[in-house]
Amino acid sequence: MSLINIHNSFMTFKFKQFSIEQEKSAMKVGTDGVLLGAWTPLTNNPYNILDIGAGTGLISLMLAQRSYAEQIDAIEIEENAYEECVDNFENSPWADRMFCYHAGLDEFVEELQEVDEETNEVEMLEQYDIIVSNPPFYSEDYKTPDEARDLARFADALPFEDLVEAAYLLLSENGIFSVIIPYAAEENFIALAKHSLLFPLKITRVKGTLTTEIKRSLLAFTRIEQTPIVDELVIETARHQYTPEYIELTKEFYLKM
Repeated sequence: MSLINIHNSFMTFKFKQFSIEQEKSAMKVGTDGVLLGAWTPLTNNPYNILDIGAGTGLISLMLAQRSYAEQIDAIEIEENAYEECVDNFENSPWADRMFCYHAGLDEFVEELQEVDEETNEVEMLEQYDIIVSNPPFYSEDYKTPDEARDLARFADALPFEDLVEAAYLLLSENGIFSVIIPYAAEENFIALAKHSLLFPLKITRVKGTLTTEIKRSLLAFTRIEQTPIVDELVIETARHQYTPEYIELTKEFYLKM
């Protein structure tokens, strides 16, 4: 099973408690987003949540279903995705606590910064208990002969360095920052995070089947240095035959789980 966009033929994708309109958005509902929305640790009982690069709003909506967070903010720079994200939020059961900003990450961070006139230090006007991101990255679906160029082109959309720096600024003291990235980028991403004093809490490596290579890494970080929980998730035993672990993770969302 592809770990990229398994549902991209549907204009509307229906989950148990909400629906995703995705006709205009480039990034359709896919396994990556569902995994991150279902897996992200919420052990700190978040008051507020931030979804960076929200696309259609899938991950935000999953976290709204899973939590009692009173404030769920999303940012999306691409206009079509932003418009569909707003509609999906408004049509959900949690519309009163969800808001999408049409902005880039740097612009959003800048809006929340305030310079102390006495000390000249930059202070954040708001920080978040949960920050999630399914950042755009090179995928097998778009492979060309020039792999290095492919990697660079997709990483340019939201460089990991920028994402980590923003998480460092925007994460609350007891906050959790979660991402899903290619397994090949895991070591580099963890190193970037540690440089910004964000340390792994949990690492889950994802395989399509028992015999395929690890394709994705689900990573959760906090400001506390600790020994992370490391495990593995296999999605299928055979075509459309899902493992008990994957069913347990996603059964509150998929209609047919």
